Amino acid sequence: MMIQKEFYSHGKLLLSGEYVVLDEALSLAIPTTFGQSLIVNEVKEEKIYWTSLTHENNTWFEATIQLNNDRKSIATTNNQEAAELLLKILNAAQLLNPSFLSLKTGYSIITRLEFPQNWGLGSSSTLINNIAQWAQVDPYRLLWNSFSGSGYDIACARHTSPITYQLKDKKPIVAEVDFNPVFKDQLFFVHLNQKQNSREGILQYRKYKKDTSKTIERISKITESMIKCEQLSSFEELINEHETLIASIINLPKIKDLLFSDYSGSIKSLGAWGGDFILATGNDYSYFKSKGYTTIIPYSEMIKK
Repeated sequence: MMIQKEFYSHGKLLLSGEYVVLDEALSLAIPTTFGQSLIVNEVKEEKIYWTSLTHENNTWFEATIQLNNDRKSIATTNNQEAAELLLKILNAAQLLNPSFLSLKTGYSIITRLEFPQNWGLGSSSTLINNIAQWAQVDPYRLLWNSFSGSGYDIACARHTSPITYQLKDKKPIVAEVDFNPVFKDQLFFVHLNQKQNSREGILQYRKYKKDTSKTIERISKITESMIKCEQLSSFEELINEHETLIASIINLPKIKDLLFSDYSGSIKSLGAWGGDFILATGNDYSYFKSKGYTTIIPYSEMIKK
């Protein structure tokens, strides 16, 4: 059995515009050095043998999907929920490209994550983008036909440098930007030891959202200023203001007030609040370690150069 095709997608972090990216705010997003690969081999049986590996090369998900009779069904799996989600994505891909999975052949698939699943760097978005490449379909349409979200994570999956992302008339506008702050050695990411469900975060935002037009306009300006920023103190002022604006929209306390009120630097939530990573300024790793947060990654190690 020879490798037929291999695909790869980068993980994602949203540095500005969380939540309001759904409503046309200009947002700053960064592809991460950590991503996910998908390897496709053809087999003779009309089945898909799917194996998903963790970053430690352990199998976390397996499924056999029956393909014959023009219908796909789950034959065996060790995770019914994951198998049904996979089937949903494959069916959505085939609707976008009817020739996908239409041949009288099958496939052996291996996916491999480069980051722990609970990091929230995009295990789903990297999978969707990889399947979109395999099926030769628009990854944004595949995302929106399968789940929900702004699509910035798909943009990160497809790029290798920082980007701005904006939805205009429900269409993604993506531009690569030169975001390489001179103070990057004083930026680092801390994992909050829990994974935030982005779909729940979106529901929270929709529930409490008021008239946000002025806030969205201001956050778009903050994004532009963050990209151009040349001093750490100015960058901290921007992210502090950003935190205050988002907290007022979603009716939740700022993460610094909640968990790290005595920290000397600035702290910014990333993506949906309540889990995943935060961005911190300074270089006091010991402060977070003393509080039990041991997954700390310097900016230069997280960001795809």
